[in-house]
Amino acid sequence: MSRADLSAPQGRGELRDRPQTARTRRTTFRATLLRNELLTTFRRWRTLALLAVLAAVPVLVGIAVKIETSDGSSAGPGGGPAFISQITNNGLFLVFTALAATLPFFLPMAIGVVAGDAIAGEASSGTLRYLLVAPAGRSRLLLTKYATVVIFCLAATLVVAVSALTVGALLFPLGDLTTISGTQISFAEGLGRALLIALAVAASLIGVAALGLFVSTMTGSGIAAMATTVGLLITVQILDQIPQLHAIQPYFFSHYWLSFADLMREPVYWDDLTKNLGLQALYAAAFGSAAWARFTAKDITA
Repeated sequence: MSRADLSAPQGRGELRDRPQTARTRRTTFRATLLRNELLTTFRRWRTLALLAVLAAVPVLVGIAVKIETSDGSSAGPGGGPAFISQITNNGLFLVFTALAATLPFFLPMAIGVVAGDAIAGEASSGTLRYLLVAPAGRSRLLLTKYATVVIFCLAATLVVAVSALTVGALLFPLGDLTTISGTQISFAEGLGRALLIALAVAASLIGVAALGLFVSTMTGSGIAAMATTVGLLITVQILDQIPQLHAIQPYFFSHYWLSFADLMREPVYWDDLTKNLGLQALYAAAFGSAAWARFTAKDITA
């Protein structure tokens, strides 16, 4: 057999391998871009400060309940976050109480700060145009930014849950717990419910993440984007409490946030949970598309 015969199949094999190599390089580049973005986000002092504040909320709630019940009285007779009256019986309820306390403001505020700074912060610091010089492309960069914010949603929620579980185990007894429906479930099943609740809370924030990212594409100031996102969050929360607006309140992204409590029913009540997830997906699609349309058409020369 001649050398030409030996070399021909090898050349064709190399041609067949080229598309696969190109796909591998693109996949590696996407993973590297996401990893770098995550490292940049979670190394910022602002991000660490936000996570520290979130971790401190369950500590404060747990200590307050422990002090209030030190004389044998019950917790939360005058109201308060959901599940607060059950904390003294089972420390696992501190996880549910802490998530209920942080979800209306602290968690979405943290998400709004990170999402609002995603694009506008790069633009104000002058690094955005350098990011676009790399072969990332605007669409891929925007998707990476949004994925980073969504991962932060999960991380922030887990920080609250883990902090609450630790404090609850240190200050209160643990064991089987009673659901909202009055049935008993084991501690292991209760931990599983707590994990599901944390995931449901994190999923409740993807609408705010998309809204913040859209606002971030509209301005070149990170501070303005963060302030606008947090301002919109507070405005929606206020409007959701006005009885005269009951007809449009089911369309507010925060309306079904506390539906995660239905995961503590036996059987689980899924109606409001599915409405919440569907509403968040709708907000993510709408504002994600708006952010893409704005960012891909934006003139970035500075």
